[in-house]
Amino acid sequence: MAVVSWKEILLLTGLVVGCYWNSLSCGFVFDDVSAILDNKDLRPSTPLRNLFLNDFWGTPMAEERSHKSYRPLTVLTFRLNYLFSELSAASYHLLNVVLHTVVCVLFLRVCRLFLDKTSSLVAALLFAVHPIHTEAVTGVVGRAELLSSIFLLAAFLAYTKSTSADHSIVWAPIALTVILVAAATLCKEQGITVVGICCVHEVFVAQGFTLPMLLDTLRHVLQGKDGFPYAVLQTLLKLIVLVISTLLLVIVRVQVIQSQLPVFTRFDNPAAVSPTPTRQLTFNYLLPVNAWLLLNPSELCCDWTMGTIPLVESLIDLRNLATLAFYMFLGLLAYHSLRYRHSSAKTVIMALSLIVLPFIPASNLFFPVGFVVAERVLYVPSMGFCVLVAHGFKIVSHKGHLKRISWLIIGVLLTTHAVKTFNRNWDWESEYTLFTSALKVNKNNAKLWNNVGHALENQNNYAKALQYFLQATRVQPDDIGAHMNVGRTYKNLNRSKEAEDAYLVAKSLMPQVIPGKKYATRVAPNHLNVYINLANLIRANESRLEEADQLYRQAISMRPDFKQAYISRGELLLKMNKLTEARDAYLRALELDRTNADLWYNLAIVNIEMKDPSEALKNFNHALELNPRHKLALFNSALLMQESGEPKFWPEANRRFLTYVEEEPDDANGYFNLGMLAMDANENAAAERWMRKAIGLQAGFRSALFNLALLYSQSKREMDALPVLDELLHHHPEHIKGLILKGDILMNHKKDTHGAKACFERILHMDPTNVQGKHNLCVVYFEERDLPRAEHCLEETLALAPNEEYVRRHLNIVRGKMAAMSAAGQPLTSAEGATMSAKEEKPKRVKEGVEEVGDGEEEGRGADAVGKGAGDEKNVRKSSAESLGGVGVDQSESLASSQSEKRTKE
Repeated sequence: MAVVSWKEILLLTGLVVGCYWNSLSCGFVFDDVSAILDNKDLRPSTPLRNLFLNDFWGTPMAEERSHKSYRPLTVLTFRLNYLFSELSAASYHLLNVVLHTVVCVLFLRVCRLFLDKTSSLVAALLFAVHPIHTEAVTGVVGRAELLSSIFLLAAFLAYTKSTSADHSIVWAPIALTVILVAAATLCKEQGITVVGICCVHEVFVAQGFTLPMLLDTLRHVLQGKDGFPYAVLQTLLKLIVLVISTLLLVIVRVQVIQSQLPVFTRFDNPAAVSPTPTRQLTFNYLLPVNAWLLLNPSELCCDWTMGTIPLVESLIDLRNLATLAFYMFLGLLAYHSLRYRHSSAKTVIMALSLIVLPFIPASNLFFPVGFVVAERVLYVPSMGFCVLVAHGFKIVSHKGHLKRISWLIIGVLLTTHAVKTFNRNWDWESEYTLFTSALKVNKNNAKLWNNVGHALENQNNYAKALQYFLQATRVQPDDIGAHMNVGRTYKNLNRSKEAEDAYLVAKSLMPQVIPGKKYATRVAPNHLNVYINLANLIRANESRLEEADQLYRQAISMRPDFKQAYISRGELLLKMNKLTEARDAYLRALELDRTNADLWYNLAIVNIEMKDPSEALKNFNHALELNPRHKLALFNSALLMQESGEPKFWPEANRRFLTYVEEEPDDANGYFNLGMLAMDANENAAAERWMRKAIGLQAGFRSALFNLALLYSQSKREMDALPVLDELLHHHPEHIKGLILKGDILMNHKKDTHGAKACFERILHMDPTNVQGKHNLCVVYFEERDLPRAEHCLEETLALAPNEEYVRRHLNIVRGKMAAMSAAGQPLTSAEGATMSAKEEKPKRVKEGVEEVGDGEEEGRGADAVGKGAGDEKNVRKSSAESLGGVGVDQSESLASSQSEKRTKE
């Protein structure tokens, strides 16, 4: 048995790289989005144990909406990719190319067991370039096939060493085989089929039995003429160990899926829900369809569901001839390989076992699967196909006059396949290129029209996307998802009436509730989102909130474990100010999923609305335990700590704001709140730095500009405050507190009474009842020595605020001054000769219109009073809901739609 040389390894590697190097420029498309971009199990913040509790797509296996595809080792490799390169698609594609190379080398090693050196290399080269593999290699989710194949081939190679030179059993390779089978199965379910391949090899290759010999042996044993030969007993022992191990794996696998098969709809696999004989005829016809894809991979398609392959509904359908021809050819090969003992028969039987056994789980013959045809599941069966082709090449090339022709044919085949594979990779560059290429092959699949629409939708080309979604409804009028997509797109185009009509059509297509029959078993989980989407649409109308709530409750009644319905209903109830019911909705959702950080966050928002900050902080912390970089939880929990007024919370609040700005470096609100924390801690230099950063990111940031000016004023840097206030008033000319502060600085520090007067008059023009502006204008009149006008002004101010003692006291000061000047014969409206002695009492500066400040200060609105709790604008907190997955799913109307309104302190 020849080993694989370095030259052959380099040849295979070069060929694979030549065919697949352009896949490195492809992105995440189709199923990659769910498996990579939307899968939280890839994130380092997710506990590793979740990989063994969730399915391939990150959904808990216990949930009914789970696809039940259990591949934790494959997800683990995705997680390693994420660890090194996060979501850089090139690294994921690169690893797939490397894994395909490893499979090619292992496959060459396996071929050497029953082919000569040349023909085994031909088989490996054909396998390396076959276009059917582009979905498994260029599609990132195809890594499940690649990893499973590596362990499958390794398990087979290990098993071939289980017999020693003296024909005794060697148990170490068998134990290794069992371990590798388990690993293959944890990469993809079909890995377990290698046990069958090992059994075929043991019986028909290692022991050299033929089917007639086995039947004769069994007949002799049953007739009592003879016992089992020793070789047969050894074979039985090895096979029993393998079978028991396999049964244990199957039992574990059944326990993992909790004895539940995934829910598929008639759109995923129309034949699966068809009556007899349509179901049987169609499923059997799919076998020659798959065989034809191996023979002639000229028209490849990423999605073969829905109407791609019409149902075979009658025995007189001509396509049944293809089924008959396929079974006849397969039968002839099986007959040849099982009847004879020569090497050619052994090669054929091993090729057939590689074709048939790994394909059985995807064949639909024993249990339905969620697809009609899937090119990536042909990855392992194509090995058997390549062995057959190479074996045929070997036979033909040994005939002298056909040798050159056979080499020419193989050369042309490898070249055309390599070129086809290279060009096919470009189809996987983006979702748009992938699905438009599929439409060239098949225009009867509504899912393809939907997916092109989704690709255009992701480019915000809603008008063109709508055309594809509408075409999907014409191709498949009863496709619920297509109508949901139409509704969502109309909504994005602000055509609410048409959106509602489309959702109502989708809702009318939902299966009706049948008493005593579980609804969830008859509908795809994502189709229930039509209730969520319709409710999200109509709840924008305040008069239809109860109607929206009824839709949420209807969805929950159909599926009590419908987590998203509880989430969306909780948001609606919060909007309706039904806080207790909102809290109960989130608590029910948490019973279904306690590992959802968004749910804990939303519950914290409800706690804040219920005036329970301590419980809110506790739930924010739960969210951050699950996702330490949950941006909304970081921001709003830090804000809650800051607003508590307790200095013990400030360091942690500061840390969370710093983490937040790491996640959102372009959000000025994070830097602003860091500045507010620094102001609270009297760290003026840091406060100035953060405020400047916030203003640099968001020109005209009202609160940052005002508080920076306030900071300068409190730091005795009034002249620095003036240009900041000018910028503030340029962007926000009606900012009253800014006008008050500017007027105070102009009057008390620049002695510019005219400028101050303009500020206060501007305030009163906007708000004639503003007590602070009115009072400060009175002070200006006093400074201008216009005492009658000051008196009249203060009388008007007192009428506006009769309970403000400081206004009354200042009015008495002015009247006293007027009486003194009248007694002295001085004019009351002239500034000449009316200077006041230092000992004479003057109206004083006030704090927040309540208390006086120290004597000797001039009348005016003190800067320290402007910012003392005066109308703090607090953050409008929001909740973050999960996005609804699947085709046709609208994003949940979430309270987490924006972070633009953050806390301000003015």
